[in-house]
Amino acid sequence: MGLYDRNYTNNASDTSNVNISAEKAAAQDNALVKFVRITYIFFGASLFFAFVGAVIGFYNLQFVFENRMILFIIEIAALFGLMFSRSKPGLNIAMLFIFTTLTGLVATPLVAMVAAKAGAGAVVMAFAMTTIVFGAMSIFGIRTRKDLASMGTMLFVALIVVFIGSLVNLFLGSSMFQVIISSAVVILFSVYVAYDTQNIIRGLYSSPVDAAISLYLDFYNIFMSLLSLIGLSNRD
Repeated sequence: MGLYDRNYTNNASDTSNVNISAEKAAAQDNALVKFVRITYIFFGASLFFAFVGAVIGFYNLQFVFENRMILFIIEIAALFGLMFSRSKPGLNIAMLFIFTTLTGLVATPLVAMVAAKAGAGAVVMAFAMTTIVFGAMSIFGIRTRKDLASMGTMLFVALIVVFIGSLVNLFLGSSMFQVIISSAVVILFSVYVAYDTQNIIRGLYSSPVDAAISLYLDFYNIFMSLLSLIGLSNRD
């Protein structure tokens, strides 16, 4: 059962039971609204900490570039730490912000490369496009009558395929293959935005931190893939 089970039934015949059901429904709605509000506060804070990480990276660009693989490993370790601390209030919030700060730091070389080749405006454009896609798919996830929960397995399989393709291209170094992978990631995580948004509305996350990290990873992967596409289109 989700955290907020909105599929309640009301078969009572007397007025008192009707009132109790109405009060229960109102309490559930209020709890859900609070949950969603806190989730998006954490999501917004995650974007801010990622920005802070990127600023730190720009002031230490050579260090980040030379140690990018080590920083990437630390970033993955922080993600696992976040997953293991999800049931520990306080620690999960700290790990969320540590992880998102690291993602901003690790993203710095790609952001710097795109800014150098296509100008800072290209980075702003990628962020704006990501925001538009994120907003549109969030609205779709809320408004659609389709139950997106059935897509979970398919999305996970697609994620594994894309991940394997990315690993293969580390050895191939094919620009065309990278364009295909980045495009697939944009589409995949755009669908994930709708999927995760609907899961939040249905109360399927155990905490706002879990929900926020899902939304953040969707946003981050779309943004990074759009940056990659812009960078590839401006190769000399």
